[in-house]
Amino acid sequence: MPPEAEALPTLQQFFESWELFRDPVVAAAMVGALLGWLGVYVVVRRMVFLSAALAQAAGLGVAAAWYAQIHLGAPASLVNPTTGAVVSTGLAAAGLLGVGAGALGRRDGVLGWVYLLGAAGTLALGTKIVQEVQDIQSILFGTAVAVSHEDLLLIAWLTGGLGLLHVVGLRGFVQVAVDEDGARVRGLPTRLLGVALVASLAMAVSLSTRVLGALPVFAFTVLPAMAGLRLAPNVAGAAAVAALLGAVAGVVGYGVAFLYQLPVGASQALVAGGGLVLAHALAWVLDRLHHWQAHRHGHIHSPGCGHLAVRHGDHVDYLNDGLLDHRHGDEQQIHKLQGQVDGHVHASPGHPHHHRHGANCGHPAVAHDDHVDYLVAGRLHHPHGDHCDDHGALELVEEHL
Repeated sequence: MPPEAEALPTLQQFFESWELFRDPVVAAAMVGALLGWLGVYVVVRRMVFLSAALAQAAGLGVAAAWYAQIHLGAPASLVNPTTGAVVSTGLAAAGLLGVGAGALGRRDGVLGWVYLLGAAGTLALGTKIVQEVQDIQSILFGTAVAVSHEDLLLIAWLTGGLGLLHVVGLRGFVQVAVDEDGARVRGLPTRLLGVALVASLAMAVSLSTRVLGALPVFAFTVLPAMAGLRLAPNVAGAAAVAALLGAVAGVVGYGVAFLYQLPVGASQALVAGGGLVLAHALAWVLDRLHHWQAHRHGHIHSPGCGHLAVRHGDHVDYLNDGLLDHRHGDEQQIHKLQGQVDGHVHASPGHPHHHRHGANCGHPAVAHDDHVDYLVAGRLHHPHGDHCDDHGALELVEEHL
């Protein structure tokens, strides 16, 4: 039998080697849970590439610390990879916080600059510290066995501290993430909460990148959050779901890497991506089941039934879970909204400029062609970058409400 045809490792062998994999697996579970939770805020606020830029900055800090030790004689007690990751990520986060919220284009430019500087700098320094070349690969892509017990304790303290902060401040963080202007009107310390959110993410990303690598850290920050937002009815619920999915992706990713001899970071990212696909499939099934159950148990759309009535062509439909229901005799039909694109509205009337449409944002969702719009003051708003596109009018039928 040729060498490449040798049998792959088994799950039994994985558990027989549990002493070797225990600390990395537990660390990945904690990091996945923490970043999954924080990632919901990142996705809701449309700061997805913030986590990628911070992860690359952390990698550059780790590589710079090794370079300083090897070539500049810096003492390891003062200049170590963990310190380098925290300092470089902190500087990057401070620079991003200094960019005004209204300067979205400039902020994107700064994000790109931080990402490219971090990635290129890490690779460049990697050629100068041959002794640690394996560790440079670990920074970028993750590794299965490089998590020491000290690293595990560091991750445990990080997860516990930031987890407690975000549980206690859950309501404030959710308000700022969903509607910063509304939170300011309610008297919440939006600036402080915003800084605390970015600082939490910077600390979590820097130390997690130091321990697990940039690729899995970015995956844990984005993919479980997207899945949680698809499954949960609100941001708080999405954070809890994302934390669970992130932890599962971290653990299962290690198992998949061992069984199929794959890079660990890539395996964790692929598992998290698979979880997102399954979440969308499950959400679709649940939506259809809810729709079927509601009408199976005798719900009949009529004035005062609890669903918004809208004018659609020459008839009236009822908005139910984003779909347009129309009763035709004894048959319940689902109508789809098509066309009606009128143009762009950059200063969207009906809600604050920084309002972000999404799950439980306060505006009814409406399926429209291949996307979802949100009904605001009789107009269909479609989120697009830093503004909303106006996709036309949808008339509410007052006498049917």
